[in-house]
Amino acid sequence: MRERWKRPAAVVAAVAVAEAAAMLLRPRTGLADPAPVNAESYFSPAELDRARRFSRPQLALYGGIAAVKAGALAALVRRPPPLRPAAAGAVLALTTSVAPLPLAALARRRAVDVGLVTQSWSGWAGDVAKSLALGAAEGAAFGAGAMWFVRRLGDRWWIAGSGAAVATGAAFTYAAPVVLAPIFNRFTDLPEGPARDDVLELAGRAGLKVGRVLEMDGSRRSTAANAYVTGLGPTKRVVLYDTLIRDFTREETRLVVAHELAHVRYRDVQRSLLYTALVTPPAALAVARIAGGDPTLPALAAAAAAIGIPIGLIANALSRVVERRADTYALEATGDHQAFVDFQRRITLKNIGDPDPPRWLHRLLGTHPSTVQRIGLALATAPTAG
Repeated sequence: MRERWKRPAAVVAAVAVAEAAAMLLRPRTGLADPAPVNAESYFSPAELDRARRFSRPQLALYGGIAAVKAGALAALVRRPPPLRPAAAGAVLALTTSVAPLPLAALARRRAVDVGLVTQSWSGWAGDVAKSLALGAAEGAAFGAGAMWFVRRLGDRWWIAGSGAAVATGAAFTYAAPVVLAPIFNRFTDLPEGPARDDVLELAGRAGLKVGRVLEMDGSRRSTAANAYVTGLGPTKRVVLYDTLIRDFTREETRLVVAHELAHVRYRDVQRSLLYTALVTPPAALAVARIAGGDPTLPALAAAAAAIGIPIGLIANALSRVVERRADTYALEATGDHQAFVDFQRRITLKNIGDPDPPRWLHRLLGTHPSTVQRIGLALATAPTAG
């Protein structure tokens, strides 16, 4: 009877720890609640219709991609490849990446049709080839490492395995900006000009050391605009897409810079790693219980994917609050609430996003506040609000 409850108990414990970790790391200060906003007040019926006609079929295609990956993984669980662990890991990674490529190509075709994607098909094929090569290498390393722990440590493999997983995640966070990202994009130091001046002024005012501030050639693939913070220590950097600098006003770009600096100020990259460190041991135990004794590599991968779903949903909810705090900081640092509203409208139209997705869907998959929530935040914190 005790054996029978080990699996569900381990899964429940992993999810409970993830929820507790999210509550522990959830921002408690620097937040404001958004005012209620109707999408129709800021977007025309035609704009809303275009966004939904594009985004909702895309979401269905992404769901299909996930289902195909799950089916490919299930097939490998039923018939594990009779290979050494490193080779089996490479095959697993390649199989689950190649199987959904037709659906990925269809999603890309739709993005090309609406003008969102600008890269040639040959360029896309080159990126796919690079991704497959990197995925095979990572899969081989995962396969060799995971099975080494299983064979050497038996039922207690998950203890050392979780430590190795956390260390690997931290190493990737440190190295990815300087090792992996340049394989796909070109990064240059932000040149002298208004954008660089604003970064230095905002960072100096907040007493922040931001590392490098880089411009990325996002326009080589897409018309979409974005920005992000990545790296640790010497590799820490703020990255702005060239499309953001080119297509948006200085005031709007300044708001994006302030938002990214908020992630530096609040050490959000480090806090994300802490979340990973807290949830990985119980998640690894749950994987061990689901996969059973003497597991195959595909069984381990399938168990990890299964336990990753609820933990990922909890992480999404935490991310939305973290991003709301960054928005609040950006509004306080710049004081330009109207530019924030204008930017949210313009970037949503540019990226062909749904400004107000169904609530249940956003609660499950959203990592950022929706556009209407972000506009509502600007309205709620404006000097005349209330």
